[in-house]
Amino acid sequence: ISEEATKAGTMVEGGGLAPTALGARVRLSRGQLAVIDGPFTEAKEVVGGYAMFELKSKEEAVESTLRFMELHREHWPGWEGETEIRQVFGPEDFPGA
Repeated sequence: ISEEATKAGTMVEGGGLAPTALGARVRLSRGQLAVIDGPFTEAKEVVGGYAMFELKSKEEAVESTLRFMELHREHWPGWEGETEIRQVFGPEDFPGA
C-alpha cells in the first residue's frame, strides 16, 4: 500500500519507531519538568510506527487503512494490532490565530 500511495502522491511520510528502551519521555507535572529514560515497561500499548497520508476525507482514510490492515492479516497470520486514524491540523484549521 505504501508503494501505491507513494506513486499516487498521497503518502507524506512514514516509518518504524525504535524500541522504547532507546527512548525517553519528558513529563510536565505540577509545574516541574522531568526526563524519564526508557524502557517503559508499564506501557500496555506501544506505537511501533507511523504513516502520514494526505487524503481528501475520513472515509478515504478508513478505506486506505482497511487495505493496510488486510496486508497484515495476509502476510502475518495471527498478528493482532490496531491502527488509529487522526487528522493533522495545519494553520488553515485555525483562522485568525
